[in-house]
Amino acid sequence: MLIGTAGHIDHGKTTLVKALTGVDADRLPEEKARGITVDLGYAYSPLPDGSVLGFVDVPGHEKLIRNMLAGSTAIDFVLLVIAADDGPMPQTREHLELLDLLDRKQGAVALTKINAVSPERLEQVQEEIMELLAGTGLRDSPIFPLSGQTGEDVPALREYLEAAAAAWPTRPAKGRFRLAIDRRFSITGAGTVVTGTAHAGTITVGQTVMVSPAGLTARVRGLHVQDREAETGRAGDRCAIALKGDFDKQDIERGMWLIDPSLHLPLTRFQAELRVPAGQQPVKHMQTVHVHLGADDIMGRVALLDCKKVESGSTALAEILLERETLALRGDRFILRDAGARRTVGGGRVLDIFPPTRHKRTEQRLALLDQMRQDDPLVTLQTLAKQAAAGVDLQRFTLAWNLADEEAEKLWERAGLKVIRDRETATGFTQPAWKALKARLLDTLAREHDNSPDMIGVEPDRLRRMTAARLGRAPFDALCNELLASGQIIQTRAWLHLPTHRANVTDEDREQFARLKPLLDEQPYNPPRVRDVFHATGVPEHEVRQLFKRLARAGELYPVAHDHYFTADAVAELAGIVRQLNETYDGARAAPFRDILYPDGSGGRKVAIRILEFFDRIGYTRRVRDDHVIREDSTAPPWSV
Repeated sequence: MLIGTAGHIDHGKTTLVKALTGVDADRLPEEKARGITVDLGYAYSPLPDGSVLGFVDVPGHEKLIRNMLAGSTAIDFVLLVIAADDGPMPQTREHLELLDLLDRKQGAVALTKINAVSPERLEQVQEEIMELLAGTGLRDSPIFPLSGQTGEDVPALREYLEAAAAAWPTRPAKGRFRLAIDRRFSITGAGTVVTGTAHAGTITVGQTVMVSPAGLTARVRGLHVQDREAETGRAGDRCAIALKGDFDKQDIERGMWLIDPSLHLPLTRFQAELRVPAGQQPVKHMQTVHVHLGADDIMGRVALLDCKKVESGSTALAEILLERETLALRGDRFILRDAGARRTVGGGRVLDIFPPTRHKRTEQRLALLDQMRQDDPLVTLQTLAKQAAAGVDLQRFTLAWNLADEEAEKLWERAGLKVIRDRETATGFTQPAWKALKARLLDTLAREHDNSPDMIGVEPDRLRRMTAARLGRAPFDALCNELLASGQIIQTRAWLHLPTHRANVTDEDREQFARLKPLLDEQPYNPPRVRDVFHATGVPEHEVRQLFKRLARAGELYPVAHDHYFTADAVAELAGIVRQLNETYDGARAAPFRDILYPDGSGGRKVAIRILEFFDRIGYTRRVRDDHVIREDSTAPPWSV
C-alpha cells in the first residue's frame, strides 16, 4: 500500500513519517537547512508479512502545490496531518479539496503536536476536523491524536496502517504498463534512473519501454520496487527503473511517462468531465489554467461543451486544450489551477482522448460523452458503435481504456459487434450498421448504373468514397467480399457492378473496335497510341480517341497513359509479370520489367515505367524507392494469368 501525506506546512508530516518508518524523507540539502519539505520525499517500512509500506511525503507550502500533486495522483491511502495547536489551516483545506477531486476516499487523520495543547483544545480541534471532512471522500476517516516529536501514541497509528495494508486489495495489474515519472537522476554503473508509481500493467528487467511523449525507446536495465531490488514491478508499486537507451537524463523530465510502446499516444487535447468544488469561482469558457495530469503541469485552456460557465459546486463537459503534448488515458484524474497557480479551479476525469475535431457540441456527441462518464467500457462501446456508421476503431478504444488484449476480445464479443481485422487494426460494427452499409453500397451501384449506363461498373476505391468516405479499406473489402459471395454484386476485372447490369456498347462501336483491335494485339505490351492508330488506319484521331474512351468505360480497354490504351487481357498479363517479379525480387523495377516485356527491343524503358506507374495509380502496387511493391490491401482486380 502506498500512503501519501497531506497537510499544511510545518504540521509535522515529515517528522511523523520518520516516527513511523525510521526514515527521514527530506533528501535535499535545502530541506535539511530550512527544516521544510520542498519536493517529494519517500520512505519505506517492511511489514510482518514481508510486504512493504510505502510513504510519499509531500510539501505543504502553498507555492509547492505543483510538487504535492506530482506525488499524489497514484497513492492508495491518504494520511492527512493536522497540528493540534494550529488546527485546520489554508493548505489543509486545499490539500483536502485536491484529494477529493482526485477521488481519494481511503485515509486517516494524524492529529500531531498533542503535547503542545490542552485536552480542551484537543477536543475542539477534533470537532473542527470532523466538520472539515464532512462532505468529502475522507469523511469516515479515523483521527489519531499523537506526537511525532515524542512518539506518543504513534504505535496506534502504525498498527492501524499495518492492518489497512494487510486488508488492502492488490491493485489489478491489468492493461499495458504506464508510470508517471516524478524524478530522474543518474547513478554510476546504472545510468539514467527514473522513479514513479506504476499506474497499470507490469514491468520486468529486460523489457522494452518508451519515455513519452518524448518518444525515447529504452530497455529496463535494473529495477527497484519499494526500495528493494526486484525483477518485476506492477500497478501500485513505487518503482525506480534504470534505463538503457540512446539519450541523456536531461532528455527526461518530471511529468513524462514511462510506458509500453503501444501506449505512445501523444495528445494536446482531450474531452473530460469537469467539477468545480463548492466555494470556488465559476469556470468560464476558454479560461486559461494549469493542468496537472499524472506528474505533469501544463498550461492550457478549458473549452466548455455543454454550458458557457461552470458554477461553483457544479459539473460540466469540457475539452481541455494543452500548450504542449502529454499522455492521458480514459479515467485519468486531473486538477486545474488558475493561470497564476495560486488557487484550485477544479478537477475532473478524462473521458475521450480521441475527440472529434468538428461537431463537438451536437446533441448526439454530448449524449455519448454523458455515457462515457460510466466506468463500464461495455456501455461506452455499445453507445459509440450505435453512432459510428463507419465503425468503431477498436484498437484505439482498447488503448484509450488500457485493456489487455484478451479482455478487449471478450468485450467486443459481449458487445455483439462484427469485427473486421487487418493486421494491427480492428473495426467494430453493430449488425444493423453492417446491414445498412450493404444496402447503401447496393443503392450507390444502382444509382451509378442509371447515371452511367455505358460504364461497366465502379472501381472499388471510388465506390468506397461514394458509399462511405470514412469507411476503412479493410471493412470495405470485407463488405464487398460478402456481397460478392452472396452474388449480390459481381466483379468484372477492375469494376464492381450489379448482376443485372451490362455496359451499353453499341453494335457500331463493337464493329469499329473489331477492325482496330488487331493493331493493339500485334504488340500487346506496347500497343500503338491513338495517333498511331489514325496513321495506320486513316480513322480520324478524335474518333479513335472517343471510341477508346467509351470502351475503357465499358471495361474493354485500360488507359495506361494519355492516349495509350491497352486491352484488358494485356493488362492482366502485365499484372502477372509484376507479381512474378515481386515474388522473385520483393518488388518490380523498371529495367527487369522492360527486359521481360521487350526482349527484342520493341519497347523502351519509358513505356515500362508508364505501365508500372499505372499499377501504382490504380492501387495494385505502391512505389518504395525504385521498387513497385504489390499492395496486400489492394482493391485492384484480382488479376490472374
